[in-house]
Amino acid sequence: MFGHPAFFPLVPVLAMTLALDRTVLAMGTQLRIHLEGPGDPGVGSEAALREASRIEVACSTWDPASSWSRLNAAGGRPVALDGEWLDLLAEVQAWQVCTEGAFDPALGALMKAWGIREGGHRRPTTLELERARQASGSALLVLDRKGGTARFLDPGAALEEGGFLKGYALDRMRAATAAPSGLLDFGGQLLAWGHPVEAAIADPLDRQRPRLTLLLKDASLSCSGTSERGRHILDPRTGEPSPAWGSVAVVATEGLTADILSTALYVLGPERGLAWAERHGTAAAFLLNDGTIRTSAAFRALHPKELR
Repeated sequence: MFGHPAFFPLVPVLAMTLALDRTVLAMGTQLRIHLEGPGDPGVGSEAALREASRIEVACSTWDPASSWSRLNAAGGRPVALDGEWLDLLAEVQAWQVCTEGAFDPALGALMKAWGIREGGHRRPTTLELERARQASGSALLVLDRKGGTARFLDPGAALEEGGFLKGYALDRMRAATAAPSGLLDFGGQLLAWGHPVEAAIADPLDRQRPRLTLLLKDASLSCSGTSERGRHILDPRTGEPSPAWGSVAVVATEGLTADILSTALYVLGPERGLAWAERHGTAAAFLLNDGTIRTSAAFRALHPKELR
């Protein structure tokens, strides 16, 4: 993820409508909440924060006590998971096939081999990289809905939730607020509903410089690139960091979808990624480091404005 897309309510708050703006830390990043509605928006914001906390407690692999951390540490033994998490993992597993292997939720071994969580400055040996490749991939994740368990076929395999959990949390927080209009900015990924907002997409080489603006309504905007954290996006097909070619922005009706596809399309690159987006009707913009911008037909239908 890169940049902090700007947002501006375009419809004034009506009489008898209350509004709230709040910024907090949640799931290790900044969460900005803007809610509008006839009820008390403070109640909605508290509900959203409880939902974020609930998801973090169950799924964050930064917390060794979470269910997903216990799955990663189980050495291939079955671990009991609530139905919600089994359903979520089944959904993200399906994206591995849909994206031609460009997205994969089970890259924990490769993330560890490259030291991505420690900054990504480590270069694994040939043997380490081969072992990490063998221990990576969603095909190793076995979900047993009837038994209510999950396990890995390789004891070294592990979930890596960084490419999808924030998007899922956005969807759940939106539902929890019960507000008719609002905007959530979760570490740079936006989810807006009700009133449209104007969102800006940053230049891949200068996060303070907007290159595109568009109206966002009942949709999520997710951006992936390497300007902020370096080459931290791994290609599941090769086990290597993806090239630093620029950035990609995806608009989708759900935060989970936008989160997953911004990662997958970055891995695919500006040519194969754009072809994938066209085939699937995905709204995507590819911002190359040479200043070129390539957009899908679905993205152009949003009437974005290019800023020079």
